[in-house]
Amino acid sequence: MTAATHSTLFPQVPDSADAVLDGLDPEQREVATALHGPVCVLAGAGTGKTRAITHRIAYGVRAGILQPSSVLAVTFTARAAGEMRGRLRQLGAGGVQARTFHSAALRQLQYFWPKAIGGSMPRLVDRKIQLVADAAAACRIRLDRGELRDVTAEIEWSKVTQTVPADYAPAAAKAGREAPRDPAEIAQLYAAYEDVKRERSVIDFEDVLLLTVAVLQDRHDIAEQVRAQYQHFVVDEYQDVSPLQQRLLELWLGERDNLCVVGDASQTIYSFTGATPDHLLDFRTRHPGATVVKLVRDYRSTPQVVHLANGLLAQARGRAADHRLELVSQRAPGPEPVYAEYTDEPAEAEGAARRIRELIDSGVPAAEIAVLFRTNAQSETYEQALADAGVPYQLRGAERFFDRPEVRKAGVALRGAARFGGNDSLLDDVVDLPSQVRAVLSGEGWTPRPPAGSGAVRERWESLAALVNLAQDFATARPGATLADLVTELDERANAQHAPTVQGVTLASLHSAKGLEWDVVFLVGVAEGMMPITYAKTDEQIEEERRLLYVGVTRARERLHVSWALARSPGGRPSRRPSRFLDGLRPGSTATTGRAAAGGAGGIERGTPGIRGSAPRRVQRTPARCRVCGRTLTDAGEMKLMRCDDCPSDMNEGLYERLRDWRAEQARTSGQPAFCVFTDRTLMAIAETAPGDEHELARIPGVGMRKLTRYGTDVLAICAGQYPGTDADPAETNSSKK
Repeated sequence: MTAATHSTLFPQVPDSADAVLDGLDPEQREVATALHGPVCVLAGAGTGKTRAITHRIAYGVRAGILQPSSVLAVTFTARAAGEMRGRLRQLGAGGVQARTFHSAALRQLQYFWPKAIGGSMPRLVDRKIQLVADAAAACRIRLDRGELRDVTAEIEWSKVTQTVPADYAPAAAKAGREAPRDPAEIAQLYAAYEDVKRERSVIDFEDVLLLTVAVLQDRHDIAEQVRAQYQHFVVDEYQDVSPLQQRLLELWLGERDNLCVVGDASQTIYSFTGATPDHLLDFRTRHPGATVVKLVRDYRSTPQVVHLANGLLAQARGRAADHRLELVSQRAPGPEPVYAEYTDEPAEAEGAARRIRELIDSGVPAAEIAVLFRTNAQSETYEQALADAGVPYQLRGAERFFDRPEVRKAGVALRGAARFGGNDSLLDDVVDLPSQVRAVLSGEGWTPRPPAGSGAVRERWESLAALVNLAQDFATARPGATLADLVTELDERANAQHAPTVQGVTLASLHSAKGLEWDVVFLVGVAEGMMPITYAKTDEQIEEERRLLYVGVTRARERLHVSWALARSPGGRPSRRPSRFLDGLRPGSTATTGRAAAGGAGGIERGTPGIRGSAPRRVQRTPARCRVCGRTLTDAGEMKLMRCDDCPSDMNEGLYERLRDWRAEQARTSGQPAFCVFTDRTLMAIAETAPGDEHELARIPGVGMRKLTRYGTDVLAICAGQYPGTDADPAETNSSKK
């Protein structure tokens, strides 16, 4: 399942580079056209960050500035990478590499292994928990299933933070980690785990990154070969990078700075895996000349949902909170969030299922509803409640859509029908594409009506129904498309892991819901002990729990239901209370004094290249397009005029001359050249636009904050037909001097 969107399923490929920029807001356009040097995009939830960076890549490719094969876009999940490849293909920028860190590293490691190390590369293991169990047996340490999982997590954290077994205990203490067992024992298990891998000639996913880093560090010839291949880098979800991933990125870059990173410190929810927002927050320190663009226009959620999200962060503390973004909803108002209290967890689940049943009966698609909880253990209660209510559901994190057996079989059947359909009696009486697909899939188990109940049979039907719906959408978007065209589309989607929407309510943990969105979201179990979770003890851990709830809130587009139970089971002591994070936000609770957003406003900040520690200067820029013909402008002089040199000018000649006379007087008084006041191009731009206020004047390239403060009053007076410092008309003033 992928994040549902309201965009066209099969958009037409833009017919030009400029067309790629259509529909972007000013900040998104700034991202898309900033193709050189370091760029940092601070993007709040729902602000279109993926849209901005995919259009950036596509615009660069379509404009001939970027070669597709020289771009490497890196993200954190195969689903996100697949979605990015799909979007780039729709924008006419196929051939760009969009991969996870592990996938990109594995590809390079496989290619260079014979040259760098020799022989065949060790086998990559998908799951390390059995190896950890074998290491524990070798150490004669008994671990139950939970302890195995916890020790495995500690080993993974150690490796992504580049901590060796001997250094585990002090490193864990410094990081404030609560080890599941004695730190010395975990260090022993970690060392034994590495021994088991060596004995069996296998490597794990963390080894892929470690080995790639080692090869690039030790073999400069290989590093240069990789750098010759990839010239431009884009990193999504940059707040989630680990120290090991950051080191790999630095080796890919070398001494270059063609890097664009995108992230939101307020969505850092994976610190337990070694992720840290410090690389995002320190980006301007490492790259003083970077352009920083803040995206705060929220296109996903209603003002009511956004208000709650902003309220959650207003009470936050810590470094990430100091850099939070104040979202501004761009949608029409919707219903207020609904808060509900229940006596126990089963009652809470039944209440949610009952309300979901009502929503579906009123016309809300099941695929547009999600139930989000803190821990996977909470899922079973909601599975049972939804099944009892006759509501179809699917578990997030289950098998990928195109890997499901019924989908693979359906693909084979559709491919066969596309090749040999003339000999298939099922297709004798059908002519249009949707009817052909329904006929073929009826042989695989699809029926016009869904089977009763839930379970495996219903899940198989839902998969086939998703293909039927996709065929209908495909035929609507591309009249005249054939079965062979649809098969090609399915193959491309499978390669990109761009799955169609499966009809069923989504059950997911808050962590696995990251990057997804629904019309209706039920946040359940929002009580002390669960949110924040009991084992969150330190201030940093508590704040991460707050950010996790923020992620859950911002998954909702229109309706948000927040609930909690006073007891775990029926008849239990009602000792629980609503989460402290809701204090001052839910009706009847005591307000907590919030703080103003430190970096809330959207816009663009530019650094000074080569000067470390320079203060950022915020500049609001208009899109770099000719205001006459609409062509994208790249020449600096044309960008100042906001028109092509050969497009007709509507400049007020009299105003231009008055501005030149004023500039000459300013230059004489200050003892500096005239161009230091304003260049000819800037004066022409002022004379063409005749700004009426400071905001309009500030939008003209060449008028920075310093010059606006120093000269703004005079320039606006001249534009208004007055002589600076008087209320007289300049013509009258000049005549009186004669």
